[in-house]
Amino acid sequence: MDTEPIFFSNVINLGTLNIIAFDTSTEYCSLALWLNSELRHKETLAGQQHSELLLPMLQALLAENNLALKQLDGFAFGAGPGSFTGLRIACGIAQGLAFATERPVASISTLKALAQRVNNKKVVVALDARMGEIYHAAYEKINADDWKTVSKATVCLPNHAPSLTGNGWVSCGSGFDLYQQELTEHYGEQISYHHHGLYPHAREIAQLAARKFSNGSVDDPIHAAPIYIRNKVALKESER
Repeated sequence: MDTEPIFFSNVINLGTLNIIAFDTSTEYCSLALWLNSELRHKETLAGQQHSELLLPMLQALLAENNLALKQLDGFAFGAGPGSFTGLRIACGIAQGLAFATERPVASISTLKALAQRVNNKKVVVALDARMGEIYHAAYEKINADDWKTVSKATVCLPNHAPSLTGNGWVSCGSGFDLYQQELTEHYGEQISYHHHGLYPHAREIAQLAARKFSNGSVDDPIHAAPIYIRNKVALKESER
């Protein structure tokens, strides 16, 4: 029997908004609570234990803030790109909790969450996509929690990364950490600074999701899905 969709159209004031955000797209597991415009968060280096750690972290965060699931207005998750298994974990948990509580879901790009973490006017992001490739996107800031996509999310070789216009770009992400020489040669003086060691975090996912909840642009949980970009997980030996 098919699941009936739940429809949401309510606009929620940021000052009264309560949402939980997850990110399990990397080896880190992070969780954030947007509580009446304040952010509380937890994080741990999970390795491959995201599914075992995420729900206990959620229970602890709710208990610390005297909240029950039914008091939340919805859920958000880092939809990708990132670890295939990690993306499915975050999406599945957000979707399951949303169905159980009849609440909406906000799916947030991990690349945009990284741009939000840097908080510069012009940010180019690259995450390690394995197999010698990167997940790439570029954004320009419109206001505090809103971004214009300058170069849409794609998967590519570092030396084939999409071109940028003008100078003053700031870079971040594991793709730049891993392929710094190739990308530095590719972009030259267009990139003025690189932030090392940054990865997507639920804190910024909650910030970006709050805007979606405040203007009603959230999703029915039945439509929640990871953003894979690359459909093929592994190459055959003959394709390498």
